[in-house]
Amino acid sequence: MAQYGTSHGHAGGKMRAMLDNPSVEVAGVYEPNPERRRACEGSEGGYRGVRFYSEAEEMLGDGSIAAVASEGANDESLDQTEQVVAAGKHVWYDKPAGDDWEQGQRVFARARESGLQIQMGYMLRYHPAFKRVSEWARGGMLGQVFSIRAHMSTWLDEPARERISVHAGGIHYDLAGHMLDQVVWILGRPEKVTPFLRNDSSIVPKFCDNTLAVYEFENAMATIDIAAMETRPMARRFEVYGTRGSVIITEPFEPGVSIRLCLDEKREGFEQGEQVVSVEALGRLDLYALELRSFMAAIQGERAPDRSLEHELLVQETLLRGCRRSDGGS
Repeated sequence: MAQYGTSHGHAGGKMRAMLDNPSVEVAGVYEPNPERRRACEGSEGGYRGVRFYSEAEEMLGDGSIAAVASEGANDESLDQTEQVVAAGKHVWYDKPAGDDWEQGQRVFARARESGLQIQMGYMLRYHPAFKRVSEWARGGMLGQVFSIRAHMSTWLDEPARERISVHAGGIHYDLAGHMLDQVVWILGRPEKVTPFLRNDSSIVPKFCDNTLAVYEFENAMATIDIAAMETRPMARRFEVYGTRGSVIITEPFEPGVSIRLCLDEKREGFEQGEQVVSVEALGRLDLYALELRSFMAAIQGERAPDRSLEHELLVQETLLRGCRRSDGGS
């Protein structure tokens, strides 16, 4: 494996996961920004000792490299991923999949035609609490799911706000995909999306820093609210409500070591009423390691991917629908 880019917020952790996996040989990294490359070659992000390519073609033209971690900044990673797919390599692609919907569809279509896997970097799908909740919701234990509520705010300084402000939707674009990966896995494609994209701090006026999107389904609604000025530590929260039960992951959901489960009657080994279900506590690097193992198993043909290309593309489409200043009818 190799890595294309180092500017994504998860890039250093993804490199660590590859270096720590005994079944992965890290061939090298290509970083197009010379200043960023010099910083990484020194010590930043754990790249010391890793080979840096002088040109992208050194990496893309190497037939021994089966897959590439796409870890460029969010405004460069889709172009880079397209190059990787064109070179016939699988992609471990960090979120989100760019602003250009037409280009994104083209990249995924080419991957499908070429038999290549693109796995998006939504690490919470490997989080024990989120896995348990989605299994309950999809398996019917909660009855008909009619509501999902997600809160995933953060705190960003002015330079970070400036960087993300190039994307429509601002902080919603940057983070909502993590929650949408869960929402569409449980509920499918929303019929209507209504975004509320505000700037309420005035620190970077063009940056949407206080956002909410309502996702409407045939018999359900989901709301995702994300702001960029929440006091640390953030109170991140995920809730699912069904006609026969409900779940709330302990906030903040990282580490999310327990789930409040409420059932209308005794079922599947759980009691009627409220109870707390403990789950394993995993850190971010643990989740990256699980992501990588899943990706490797899929590209080596050991088992089907945990999420299809269609799912990955649906998450991106839904994210972009929630990042447009519109009447929500799209």
